[in-house]
Amino acid sequence: MKLTWISISILFVGIAYAQTEKETQPPRETFMEEMNTSMKVMDHDMAAAPMTGDADHDFAAMMIPHHQGAIDMAKAELIYGKDPVMRRLAQEIIVDQKSEIDVMNLWLGKNAKAGKGR
Repeated sequence: MKLTWISISILFVGIAYAQTEKETQPPRETFMEEMNTSMKVMDHDMAAAPMTGDADHDFAAMMIPHHQGAIDMAKAELIYGKDPVMRRLAQEIIVDQKSEIDVMNLWLGKNAKAGKGR
């Protein structure tokens, strides 16, 4: 009889834990919605980037939204991801891509003033 009560107690604890875990984890669909939104915004912004015919300018203009898309996807990984290696990679992507966006914006600002690429 004792074994039965222990088994039932373990079962209830397991069910309670699973329910709590389910309630605290966002649905998978939410992650996919964020990823899809990131991709749509990135695609839109890349297509809308101002093109001049200068390869250097146009590369930077399109890479900025591309990098921002990577940052947005990495943020979703930090919200929903559990694996420490993937979470660390997402953190690195955010730092690296932001830095590269800054470099490209500086380059574009400097070269737009100089009239290059126009």
